[in-house]
Amino acid sequence: MYQEAYQAVETALKDATGVADVLLGDGGDHADLASTVAFALAKTEKKSPVMIAGDITKSISDKLASAGITVSTTGPYINFVFGNAYVAGVVEAASHPDYGRLPDVSGRVCIEHTSANPNGPLHVGHIRNSVIGDTLSRVFRKAGYDIDVQYYLNDMGRQIAIVSWGFDFLDIPQNQGEKDDHYVARVYVAANRALEADPSIKEEIDRRMGLIEQGDPETVEKFRRAVSLCAEGIKVTLNRLNSPHDQFVWESGFVQDGSMVKILDRVEALPESSHNDILTVDLTEFGFEKEYVLRRSDGTSVYAARDLAYHAWKGENFERFIDVLGADHKLIGAQLQATMKLLGEKAPEIVFFEFVSLPEGSMSTRAGKFISADELLDEVTKKAFDEVTSRRSELPEEERRAIAASVAVGAVRYDIVRVSQEKSTVFDWKQALDFERQSAPYIQYSHARACSILEKAGEFTPSYTLSTESEIALAKHIGLFPDVLQTVMAELRPHHLAIYARDLADLFNVFYHADPVLKAEAGVRDARLTLVRAAQNTLSEVLQTLGIDAIRSM
Repeated sequence: MYQEAYQAVETALKDATGVADVLLGDGGDHADLASTVAFALAKTEKKSPVMIAGDITKSISDKLASAGITVSTTGPYINFVFGNAYVAGVVEAASHPDYGRLPDVSGRVCIEHTSANPNGPLHVGHIRNSVIGDTLSRVFRKAGYDIDVQYYLNDMGRQIAIVSWGFDFLDIPQNQGEKDDHYVARVYVAANRALEADPSIKEEIDRRMGLIEQGDPETVEKFRRAVSLCAEGIKVTLNRLNSPHDQFVWESGFVQDGSMVKILDRVEALPESSHNDILTVDLTEFGFEKEYVLRRSDGTSVYAARDLAYHAWKGENFERFIDVLGADHKLIGAQLQATMKLLGEKAPEIVFFEFVSLPEGSMSTRAGKFISADELLDEVTKKAFDEVTSRRSELPEEERRAIAASVAVGAVRYDIVRVSQEKSTVFDWKQALDFERQSAPYIQYSHARACSILEKAGEFTPSYTLSTESEIALAKHIGLFPDVLQTVMAELRPHHLAIYARDLADLFNVFYHADPVLKAEAGVRDARLTLVRAAQNTLSEVLQTLGIDAIRSM
């Protein structure tokens, strides 16, 4: 609905002015859309912007009136207000399941996210990657794209060589009930301590690195066993976080199938490459001082070499591929993009994000100083259960625990995604779990409130006649949902959807307090119940797209 109204206004302005960019944007508090095109035309037409705006308004008013759009001017600004037909159409459309779904789009999209080294559990520093990547994946699916979500398993790295050595030479049994990834982390930490105490172990680590490169079956099996164990634990955490992947792609696969050697042969043929002792690429034309290293002097490849092969494979299989990477990967990410361009390959789109942390400070898996995502979720779930119990003590414990689990995951995800990705943030569980604040529980509670109203109302006759300020403001915001999805895809910035969800909950609560629903007279009651149903359905769709449970009772 919104896009159709926008296009009608844009077309009318283009026809009236003859310019390609009619400078159309949000109208703020006074209109649905506004244009500043009169300013741009003032120089060429040698007239004041106020006069130009008035002339344009006269020329397009009748045409847009037939579409239910009112045109007016405020000085040089041209304002557009969508009328009752638009409002009714939005409420009707938003009452149907899967509201916001856009038409199917041809071509597959790959989104790779999280891809943390499989030498221990995900920690707080990883989960912003997971939340951003998963939310983008949900938005693309909602927008009609065929999405494949991937986790790239680094099963050839030095960390895995250290883990495999630890399993072979350290007697560290798995504790009863211990998650697999936490067990791998204990082995990794202990192996690093042994390496620090006895540097001669480094020779064995280096030997394993050479053997894995050569595809030695025994070494491959040892590495894969350790990685598989850790990956299974990571999957449990990701599923708990509502962030599943469609497939886990093994780094070693691009060595075993020969694709890494093929891409390195192509790199060696580039005039920008140098391979005296090590294979590097000169990327100074892209503004990089440091060379891009792909192969060591001993003949073994580095992670970047396999990454090139992986992304060449993505280019063959996907129309569009997107990586979600932490800010510490900006250099290697940009070097990857540049080298792909030199090779004539499609380069990935990369979403870089700054880090989320806890007040406790920085974390290191190697040193064993980290707070795992599991521990964070456990702690937030416990606090959510206490909060739910204080509010709904009459509910059975099992139901309170289910609500608490949904609230906890929602609180973590929303608190992470609401901040634009270029800003670092500190997770504060007190704010994240504040039911009165603009947080996930606040949005979930708004949805539950709408469900409660509809349950109490029973059957009603749909009506689309809205008149009060709060009714119309809520309906018009509901109409923006599909457009917000388009914005998130265009900019790859999921915080726009989080802001939309918060504003939607705000407007629903303003409406709820300003305009009685269940006690309104018959005709008004039906119209307001219809609006509540549209709001409830939209809140549900938005929450699901954010990866947050749309709870019906809290």
